[in-house]
Amino acid sequence: MAEHTIVNLKEVEDMAPKFGMAPGLEARFAGGALGLENSGLSYQRLAPGFRMPFGHRHKQQEEVYVIVGGGGRLKLDDEVIEVREWDVIRIPSDAMRALEAGPQGAELLAFGAPNTGSPADDVEMEQGWWSG
Repeated sequence: MAEHTIVNLKEVEDMAPKFGMAPGLEARFAGGALGLENSGLSYQRLAPGFRMPFGHRHKQQEEVYVIVGGGGRLKLDDEVIEVREWDVIRIPSDAMRALEAGPQGAELLAFGAPNTGSPADDVEMEQGWWSG
């Protein structure tokens, strides 16, 4: 019999309140709940006009963002691109990134691989990276 795990993303703990980013952001990281061994998955919802207060990049983990609702702008290094519902964006590990929701807000699924364990071991964050 195949081993599998099923988790409802809306039942995974929302981490945004712990970091003072609610109600503008909802961030649910499901890798642990799913028992993922080789990848990561998160669900994020940004309120209309909300901009991530930090940029981040990874040492190893490549990410794929799937915009499942709304849209906005995504800053990748020095480039700003428009994103809309059902756009899929591959982001190389070393690209600094941040998302700003449009007037309808934004919902996305973020997939990352390889699984790097603790975010502290792989993520570099820069507060206020996307300003102005």
